[in-house]
Amino acid sequence: MDKSEIADILNEIAVLLEIKGENPFKIRAYQNGARKLESLDEDLAELVEQDKLKEVAGFGDALVQKISELFETGRLEFYDKLKASVEPGLIEMLEIPGLGAKKIKAMHKELEISSIDELKSACEDGRVAALKGFGKKTAEKIVQGIANREAYGKRHLWWDAFEVAKPILDGLQKLPEVVKASHAGSLRRKRETVGDLDFIVGSDQPKPIMDWFVAQEGVKEVTARGETKSSVRFESGLQADLRVVPPGQFAFALHHFTGSKDHNVSMRQRALSQGYSLSEWGLKPVDEEDFSKGKKAENEEELFAALGLNFIPPELREGLGELDLAEKGKLPELLKPSDLKGVFHNHTTASDGRNSLEEMTAAAEAKGWEYWGVADHSKASFQANGLDSDRVMGLIDAVEEINKSGKFSTHVFSGIECDILGDGALDLDEETLMALDYVVASVHISMTQLEDEMTKRLIRAIENPATTMLGHLTGRILLKREGYKLNVSKVVDAAIANGVIIELNANPRRLDMDWRFWRQASEKGLLTSINPDAHRVEHFEFVEAGVNSARKGWLQASSVFNTLSLAEVRAAFAKRRPNLERLSF
Repeated sequence: MDKSEIADILNEIAVLLEIKGENPFKIRAYQNGARKLESLDEDLAELVEQDKLKEVAGFGDALVQKISELFETGRLEFYDKLKASVEPGLIEMLEIPGLGAKKIKAMHKELEISSIDELKSACEDGRVAALKGFGKKTAEKIVQGIANREAYGKRHLWWDAFEVAKPILDGLQKLPEVVKASHAGSLRRKRETVGDLDFIVGSDQPKPIMDWFVAQEGVKEVTARGETKSSVRFESGLQADLRVVPPGQFAFALHHFTGSKDHNVSMRQRALSQGYSLSEWGLKPVDEEDFSKGKKAENEEELFAALGLNFIPPELREGLGELDLAEKGKLPELLKPSDLKGVFHNHTTASDGRNSLEEMTAAAEAKGWEYWGVADHSKASFQANGLDSDRVMGLIDAVEEINKSGKFSTHVFSGIECDILGDGALDLDEETLMALDYVVASVHISMTQLEDEMTKRLIRAIENPATTMLGHLTGRILLKREGYKLNVSKVVDAAIANGVIIELNANPRRLDMDWRFWRQASEKGLLTSINPDAHRVEHFEFVEAGVNSARKGWLQASSVFNTLSLAEVRAAFAKRRPNLERLSF
């Protein structure tokens, strides 16, 4: 285990101890230990191997033993026993937005609540509202959180689903009986969340393929088994369906099961208007019974061409006018991951990140990026160890030192993720903010404001001369929390008028601003920056999810700020901060 993974377990131990009502000093020791471990500059492997972990200030014997055990074995007996000692229902409650260990402990102690069902009943009959420190609004929020959890329970993040799908597809493609194979459905269309996984295989020998599919590692249950279709369920609850069709039918089946429903309806109507019937079986004249006598298609490109259309990328198959533009040859050239030259909105150990400025720079260089930007939290995000003005100036000095050292080929821009306060003011003074290369302004507090109030708040932040970008527009957390209410159109117009970028937050749990708004916004002239909101080096990989969402929003490279070269970005920043010497050439 690396230090970030170990820190996560130490934090979870603290939560479990709090639920059990353990000594607050003991709880705080684990919390402090996790923070200390995250910000550790020394190499953890060397400290453990040389028995020097005990020399780190703040690490007592108990922490040293547990960190060492986790590092060396990947397991911790104390953690396993602690988790087993807490009722599973209490742990499940942690998944409900707004419910922390303290509230769960209080409800368990005062009301003997041990499951989500019991919690829901207690909220509905007024017992939770009557508890000291809770109240009616808290009970209402808990009920809404439970409802969201139930509604989202059958969905999975694209990112998580793809992690399951990739080895399945790789395995299918390696089978000697397989001629062609692909995933399909909403995963292939790159929707932000996915229900089930769909796989289509072209082969004349389905049995050995089915045998392999149902016997995969990780399969918890075989829910259906047939000659040409089987379904399995994994531990995560994710279901995967496999269909095997003759190779000549593969393109038609792949198109059909990729969807969407609205896209398929439009395609069938177009085929009928030309005297053909289109289905998963093929494309044939309407008055012909036998699909084998219809049009052939070796791939989807040939299928679309048979109907007089340019190839439509799966991401655009949502029934939003893509056929009309495909007929006219006017589909956009969609953004590609290789178009990105760098990223902004990233965190380091200076706030709540897990890697140092230098480690993040090395990772950005390994990605081949020309630049990256650090944007740690501002002081209002006290829970994230946000930076005040003095610490911001220290960050600027640290960034300049790295750039001048010549150690890295990747340039570092100094930024901040500055909290937008309840009235729309920014969390730091203008002098401090203008000393940075850029500012990402984001909402983290007062998220229950009415739509008009929130809209005015965001527009005021946009109109602040220090603001460069607006971060995660609605504050949503996919499958967990709805975004706050705002008038997106008004905010977009304000951003365009003030030359402010609205980021596409690429964290797979956010993907905010939603892809459904981007086509119209980009046509108006809005720029985005695809930012991973990285809190550790591995999170740089999130840009893939961001590019997926951008493609679904019909975005081209010309609408994405971080497709610009280093020189172009410096010039753009310099226009907003003409007095910064480091931005001049």
